[in-house]
Amino acid sequence: MSLIYHEEDKLYDVIQDNSRVLQIMSRLGMPLGFGEKSVRQVCEDSGVDTVTFLALANYMKLGKEVVYYFIDKISVASFMDYLIRCHHYFHFFLLPYIRRLLVEAINYSEANKVAFLIIKSYDEYAEAVKRHTDLENTKIFPNVKLMVSGHPVQGFHISNFIRSHEGMDKKLTELRNIVIKYYNAPTSAHQEHLYAVLIQIFNLEADMRAHCELEDSLFVPAVQLIEEQLPENGNKMPVEVKEEMRESLSEREKDLVRCVAQGMSNKEIAAKLFITVNTVITHRKNITRKLNIHSPAGLTIYAIVNGLVSLDEVKNAI
Repeated sequence: MSLIYHEEDKLYDVIQDNSRVLQIMSRLGMPLGFGEKSVRQVCEDSGVDTVTFLALANYMKLGKEVVYYFIDKISVASFMDYLIRCHHYFHFFLLPYIRRLLVEAINYSEANKVAFLIIKSYDEYAEAVKRHTDLENTKIFPNVKLMVSGHPVQGFHISNFIRSHEGMDKKLTELRNIVIKYYNAPTSAHQEHLYAVLIQIFNLEADMRAHCELEDSLFVPAVQLIEEQLPENGNKMPVEVKEEMRESLSEREKDLVRCVAQGMSNKEIAAKLFITVNTVITHRKNITRKLNIHSPAGLTIYAIVNGLVSLDEVKNAI
């Protein structure tokens, strides 16, 4: 595949092309004032892993299609440092900042019951985010650090981490919908503040969603590759369990998973396997039911982790 940004590109040009790269730099602690230096030079000056920076920058531009290029190249330790910095930014800056704007916009006081309940709902969301990030910082990341250093962690599997993101944004979505549909600002000044804070809330939703997707799409698969390389008596699932998981799919279903991982459409799969498109669809439904994996990206990760395809096969298909 073709990347958009490379290590010899001038960092200024990268920012001009995509201003969201400033967000990455901020959370990696990279200072401004770098002149005409390249991405690699600025990363080295800042003590930031260049490959991890490029993975983040290209992901912001191209999305999930860059995952299988970087999955075995990024520094998981540097990636965790970035995620921890993101958590600090959310908890100590962004969430309190939006709360202050919200208080100004809705004329908050305990006497104003509607406004009080809006703030209470926002605080519950912020607390849920804090619990989640604390879990990652104190439970998930320390275990991953042990694995990165070659020490298995009995009973810990990074795949369980993906489910921890489910439903995180529901409370915030409900809150802003209630404000939009049912809250009347008391004055025109409050109305202007309210529009401003709603834009910030939409941006917060997008930021948090992108953060969770980045963890699920790039961080988790990178850690899964490390898990696969750990000793048999360590973090890897017992052989008999893993084989049982593989046997839950028929040979034909495994063939189909290989095809999906290689980027084939239903029509292409049907032609390759000499079956009808309807049969392909039926097989995919059965695979989804057996594995509880709904996306092509998820099936690709499953295929790599379970040895159905090699990483090179997937890369070549992109």
